[in-house]
Order: sequence, then structure tokens, then C-alpha cells
Amino acid sequence: MIKDNSAPIGIFDSGIGGLTVAHKVKELMPNESMVYFGDIAHLPYGDKSAAAIQAYSIKVTDVLLQQGCKLILIACNSASSAAFDLVREYVGSKAKVFNVIDPVVEHVAQNYGNQKVGLIGTKQTINSNAYESKLKQLNPSIELKSLATPLLVPMIEEGFFENRISHDIIEAYLHNEELNDIEALILGCTHYPLIKNEIGKFYDGKVDVLDSATIVAKRLLQFLKEHELLSESKVRKDRFLVSDITASFEASAKIFFHEEVHLEKFPIWD
Repeated sequence: MIKDNSAPIGIFDSGIGGLTVAHKVKELMPNESMVYFGDIAHLPYGDKSAAAIQAYSIKVTDVLLQQGCKLILIACNSASSAAFDLVREYVGSKAKVFNVIDPVVEHVAQNYGNQKVGLIGTKQTINSNAYESKLKQLNPSIELKSLATPLLVPMIEEGFFENRISHDIIEAYLHNEELNDIEALILGCTHYPLIKNEIGKFYDGKVDVLDSATIVAKRLLQFLKEHELLSESKVRKDRFLVSDITASFEASAKIFFHEEVHLEKFPIWD
């Protein structure tokens, strides 16, 4: 059975990308406690096979269940597309499971009928066709144009954004003819909100750049209300577990949460 309302929310990603979602969750729901797991040892998930991502996801989910989490938020598009159904089946009634694709698809389906919408993401996310198949079910009038952008995650993980290197890589991808004449662009990776401003500058306000972190956090708040799982007061400190410790993750977490973040090394594959 699901724990009491004060139990933490478990959030996981392969690296710093999920921190964009975690940050928005904390902004909207300050009373919620959080256990974040960054699977640094296996990043990025986006160039791994579906079977590998599923194996990592189950291992991380097991850790989060051991911490008594009431909800598991898969804050990674690659894992959401490859492992959501498997994780939900594995968790059963022990906790709720939430992904980062469905809220974005619902938002696009409601707001961009009869329009051309772009999607950028990892190879795993794009090749899974998760966004396309879900959008077709909800609103077949939307034309989705997808482009894999595999250099963006390692670029961001290494701290290259808001500089000449990131500018050149982003521009090279967005000039691709697949994204011509789009009216909105889905940032189909939780790392990408970190370069949202650069993408926005490229389009000069002519394309809606859809930040998945904000959309997901708003839908999660609604979901917790619907299931009467909102915490009334914060009773636990947030925890940050990682399968490997890197200086870049520690620095990024500190920037996101405006405080020193203590990382706990928690290998999932010994």
C-alpha cells in the first residue's frame, strides 16, 4: 500500500536533467519531501538500448521504494518511453508512478490542434515513437516532426550552455529541414530546459518552446490532489542519491536548489 501523505516523492534520471523537473516540483509543492536519484554511472540513458534502460530503471525504482516513496517520478524521457509500463507493473500498489511524456502530450493535444509541432530528444525517445503514437490517439490533427539531437545531453552534462559551443550545436540541429515551419517545439528531454533560452533566441519568439519541466510539475500537483496525496507539511529533508559522484552534478544541484547539496553515493550495480 502507498505510504502516508508525508512520505517523499522519488525522482530519478540518468544525470542532471531531472533536476529541472525536481526544481519545478519544489517550487510548486514546497511541503513535499524528495528523494532524487541521479544514475550518473550510466548516463546518458538516451543512447542505451531499451533493455538496458529498463534494467537501470528497475534498480533505481527499488532504491526509491526502500526509501518509502509514495510516488516515483521518472524524470527522464528515455526511461519514460522505454520503462514506464514495466516500472508501474513492478511497483504495483506500493506507490504511484508518473512519467514526463504523458503530461506534455496532453498539453500539446489540447493546445495545438491542426498545427505542426516539432520534437527534439535523445535517440531512444525519438526512435520509440512514444510521443507520436500518444499524440495520434489524443489529437490526430497534429503533425509531429521529430529530430534526434544526441549531442545535447553530453554537452549540457559537461556544462556547455550559454556559450559559443552550445550556440553552434543548437543552431546546427534547429536548422534541420525536419523542423521547418513548426509552430511549437517540444523539449523532449529533461536536460533541455537548461538551454531553453538559447533555443528561444534562435526562434526569436516565433515558435512556442514547450518546457516539459513546468508542464510536468503542474500536472503532478493536480495528480497528487486528485489522489489525496499532497503533504500538509514538510517533515523530511530532501536527499540526493547518486550511483557515482561527479563535481558537475554537485555544482548543478547547488545552483538549482540555492544551497549546499550533500550527495550520497548509492551504487545500484555492484
